[in-house]
Amino acid sequence: MPQVTFLPHEKSIEVPAGDNLIRAAMEAGVHINASCGGDGVCAKCRILLESGAVEGGLSERISTPDQEKGYRLACQSTVIEDVTVRVPVESSIDASVLKRQATPRSTARIHQPDFESLKEEGLFVPPVEEVCLELPEPSATDNQPDASRLVNFLTLNHAEHRLVMEMPVIRKLPEALRGDSFRVTATLARPVQPGRKTHIINIQAGDTTDRNYAIAMDIGTTTVYGQLIDLISGEVLAESGDFNGQISYGEDVITRIMAAEKPGGLDKLHEVVAATMNKIIAKIVKRARVDVDDINAITIAGNTTMTQLFLRVDPRHIRRSPYVPASNIYPPLKAVDCGLALGDHAAALVYPQVSSYVGGDIVAGVMGSGMYRTDKLTLFMDIGTNAEIVVGNKDWMACAACSAGPALEGGNIEFGMRAAKGAIEDFSIDPATLEPMILTIGNVRPKGVCGSGLITTVAVMFEMGVINNLGKFDRDLDTPRIRERENVYEYVLAWADETQVARDIVLTEIDIENLIRAKGAIYSGCLTLLEEVGLGMADIEQIYLAGGFGSYVDLEKAMTIGLLPETDPLKVTYIGNASLLGARMAALTNRLRQDVVTVTRMMTNFELSETASYMDHYVAALFLPHTDLNQFPKLKTRLGSAKANS
Repeated sequence: MPQVTFLPHEKSIEVPAGDNLIRAAMEAGVHINASCGGDGVCAKCRILLESGAVEGGLSERISTPDQEKGYRLACQSTVIEDVTVRVPVESSIDASVLKRQATPRSTARIHQPDFESLKEEGLFVPPVEEVCLELPEPSATDNQPDASRLVNFLTLNHAEHRLVMEMPVIRKLPEALRGDSFRVTATLARPVQPGRKTHIINIQAGDTTDRNYAIAMDIGTTTVYGQLIDLISGEVLAESGDFNGQISYGEDVITRIMAAEKPGGLDKLHEVVAATMNKIIAKIVKRARVDVDDINAITIAGNTTMTQLFLRVDPRHIRRSPYVPASNIYPPLKAVDCGLALGDHAAALVYPQVSSYVGGDIVAGVMGSGMYRTDKLTLFMDIGTNAEIVVGNKDWMACAACSAGPALEGGNIEFGMRAAKGAIEDFSIDPATLEPMILTIGNVRPKGVCGSGLITTVAVMFEMGVINNLGKFDRDLDTPRIRERENVYEYVLAWADETQVARDIVLTEIDIENLIRAKGAIYSGCLTLLEEVGLGMADIEQIYLAGGFGSYVDLEKAMTIGLLPETDPLKVTYIGNASLLGARMAALTNRLRQDVVTVTRMMTNFELSETASYMDHYVAALFLPHTDLNQFPKLKTRLGSAKANS
């Protein structure tokens, strides 16, 4: 079989002749950007042939000079012989950015959850507890079975429990009881509702009550994050994140659903995300120096598609009208049955969801933010490829989801990329010379522009008059930065000799158009939902902005382009990874698990595609910032002042 070697990773793998190069990379554990799932339309998976040959791989998205140098698209290349390929810097995935912290500029205030208040309110009652028992030893006059001895003792001394014993516990019981003279620690999984049966899920010899841990995990479309939590102190002992291995099957949920519909696709996508989760589990367990057998639960939150793929539930009907998920609520599961590398006793608790596009990650965010317990009218927004919006308070809630497209995460942008070293994240322009000043993540040479950088760049260009409200460049400006290439106007952000990619990094009018469509979908979704419940932005008392994207967005710039409704920045709080926050809360308080079912049922879902006013709002929002500038009075004043001074 042909051997494929990937540089600079120094990894080699043998594959059958005729195998796809990007699949070979996946099997070798080499990450290559593949935003379109292998259809060849995003051109993010460029590789350079160093020796050998492949069949195919040429694309009009690769210039003729680059084709002559040996550049190909990995997803369109077929292995026919031994080949060595180099993965260029712009095609690789940089996971180091997952540890990056936001720097304070005009970003929202950071929300710091107060877990101590759980203890003060008597809510720090984890869903799993450990109880040390000293049972009487068997004798000639007391020879009841081991299981009966344990259950009867627990019932007598813990009257609130109606007990059920799991079969794996019965198997462990004889040895555990006699391992320390009938002193044992029983692990109990509390029921969601009081009065229902408590399950005995584990038994250990001796007193191990000082070792009770859980894992909280967020399964995102792009990234997966996990935290190891001490259920005695509530402290996070270790945390880690990684890119979701499913990225190789597509950037968005629709592409992955389509991949799951192929023969063997559902099992493969489950295995890939489980492998990512297990990689994170191994890291945080090692970092915290705990024993896997002492981890008693894992709480999981993810959007509807990610949840069903993880649980190996067919997601095909999520993308087909009338957009029906398989279930809104999932029962407690065994982690090992989900493919997770935890003890056979560990419980997996999965967040419920509202609809096909308002999933457990959003429910977790609502619970973690506490908006379901406040009187204040609250707007919760989680912005990414899809934008989910929730409005309401403790008395009522309404929610909706809209597809923004991948532009805010670097997709469909010629030099777009995820936030990683070399991504342009800040931008300004000299008003006289129109020369740019750019800042990149890591302060290195640029190789592309990330979503937050794209927003800032377009906002600055708009306020400086470099582009108009249609997103078109002013052709009359005297600068070599604005030029026409293949009938498309563009602005050169960095010349080739200033970059990591040896090409001019540009922002095109097509890129700006894709951003306008994305921001238009989010703004119109927000406006439509508020309108449907009889509210306006002036009625909103606080805003929670969730998701990794939100931490780096300059609020003023987001309002300038019309991504967010114009509001007082002091109302806005960045809540971070709200899905992970909610998963952590579920691991610490059983009360939240009791509340979440009620909260899910009280959230009224609006399908924007079936709401007549949504399309009208969307069309009106396809301008910078909007057709009606009166909706952005502060910006209108700034633009008026700039015009008067020009």
